[in-house]
Amino acid sequence: MEIKNEKIIAAAIIGISIIAATAIGAESFLRAKQLSNVLSVTGSAEKIVTSDTVKWQSSLTRSVSADQLKNGSAQINGDIGIVKAYFKKSGVQDAEITVNPVTVTPFCQSQNGVSYDKFGNQSCGSSPTAGYNLQQVIVVESSRVPEITALSQAASDYFISQGLVFSTQSLEYYYGKLADLRLDLLSQATKDARDRAGRIAESTGKQIDSLVNASMGVFQVTAKNSVEVSDYGVYDTASLEKKVTGVVRVSFSLK
Repeated sequence: MEIKNEKIIAAAIIGISIIAATAIGAESFLRAKQLSNVLSVTGSAEKIVTSDTVKWQSSLTRSVSADQLKNGSAQINGDIGIVKAYFKKSGVQDAEITVNPVTVTPFCQSQNGVSYDKFGNQSCGSSPTAGYNLQQVIVVESSRVPEITALSQAASDYFISQGLVFSTQSLEYYYGKLADLRLDLLSQATKDARDRAGRIAESTGKQIDSLVNASMGVFQVTAKNSVEVSDYGVYDTASLEKKVTGVVRVSFSLK
């Protein structure tokens, strides 16, 4: 009697397993069929823009002996006066100029004696301080891009002729309407993706139906003829003319 009951239980377990396996197989088949009816494509759009803001950073430097720090401060203040007067004569507005505080760095009689404190500031340690380098950074930021670009190219020669130790960095160019442009490029990239999906589907005898999923990639702001890309996005500041590229990944159902 017990053997008979065990056979019944075993048969029931086998039957349930078969039903479960059949159900799982059917679900997997349906999922596979659904996936086979989804097409994922990437669309892109790009636009060439001209920078509407320029940032120009330059600096003045004076070096004085250890007992002439006060005179050095007066000298660099005079230098700033010359720079501002030249900028004003050249049409630069006060609101476009930022003058950063003077930084003072000691230099030592023995270069081997240079050390740094816990804040990263240079000091001479046990070596005597021979003097100080004073530096003041001037930043010009303006929407008058051509004028400031031309001024930056001419300023160094003028200031050097006036006895100033003046140095200038490369200009940085920015485009201030990226937020609006992103929306426009996103729309164009989505249309591009739909067109690509339509051509691919047509080649297989199907048609695209409805949008299943869409995700936006990072935007790339590169030089006009650059092919540089990055997973984290690129923002080129060295070029006056820039290429802005938007990418989307879109999935469509097929019919």
